[in-house]
Amino acid sequence: MQDIEAIGAVIGKHPGGPAQTVLITTHQNPDADAMGSSLGLAGYLRKKGHRVTVVTPTDYGQNLHWMPGNEGVIAFDEKQRVAVSQLFDEADLIFCLDFSALDRIRELGPLVRQSRARKVMIDHHLEPESFADLTLWDPTAAATAELVYRLIVELGDRDLLDVPIAECLYSGLMTDTGSFRHSNTTGNVHRMAANLLDLNIDVSSIHRRIFDNVSLDKFRMLGYVLNEKLKVLPQYRFAYITLTDAELKRYRSKTGDTEGMVNYALAVEGVVMACILIDRVDEIRLSFRSVGDFSVRELASTHFNGGGHRNAAGGRSKSSLAETEQKLLSILPDYQQKLAETV
Repeated sequence: MQDIEAIGAVIGKHPGGPAQTVLITTHQNPDADAMGSSLGLAGYLRKKGHRVTVVTPTDYGQNLHWMPGNEGVIAFDEKQRVAVSQLFDEADLIFCLDFSALDRIRELGPLVRQSRARKVMIDHHLEPESFADLTLWDPTAAATAELVYRLIVELGDRDLLDVPIAECLYSGLMTDTGSFRHSNTTGNVHRMAANLLDLNIDVSSIHRRIFDNVSLDKFRMLGYVLNEKLKVLPQYRFAYITLTDAELKRYRSKTGDTEGMVNYALAVEGVVMACILIDRVDEIRLSFRSVGDFSVRELASTHFNGGGHRNAAGGRSKSSLAETEQKLLSILPDYQQKLAETV
């Protein structure tokens, strides 16, 4: 579903047209693709003459706060409910980026659903919910940032790309491809990256600000996790980590501090599937990673009310951390043969 021409008609093909009030929102606990695509699109739409606000359903990691336009982002909390509700009431257009189901945006979901604004979904996750008026959806895209870039270019607005927009879009593309090493790294991904590089963005600086900007508390928590919490089950070619609420508090964990931690479990020799289970008080969050053709999306969807991509998916559980861990371990025999055959 790629309503690019229709989206172009809604936003106007040239700067100087009638200004609209535009809201952009993305999923809870936004990552670099969520924020990069949102802020990149925001920069583009402002160049088209629109009034744009980015609203996130939760806060996000400090390593993303450097992105151009971040100073204007509103991270929703209860104290802002009235003001944020008014923004949604007054919006002419709402862009929903990097998610395909309204339950991914928590309290903002009902505000999107009830708004009179036209809604545009731009996303690359499987099985999208039907809530948007217009859609740019492609599950073969490596990142939502790739789709935002495609929208800009196919609308003939390549000349509106500048360094701030390019930095945001490159951040999303780089992180969702695992720094261009995952299987979703296509020729189109490299061509997009090359075109952004031609705008003279500093890719070394972008990488450093996202990945080499780690607090001492986070490093100490990582050391604790790798030494004390990482469990490997060779018979299933599976490794996993559990983190309790008390452990998160011990290391003063902030939003984003557990991002990417599951990849250390996947990096263990012989492991083809990994998971981290995190106690978030109101629910247990599960983050799965895999290699090859083993689908963690199918596992997460079937057993943990989740979804995502074949090799990167998430889930949730309302049971306790111990009960969720036992459920996960109990289903492993069902996948043992497939895990053994994965290369």
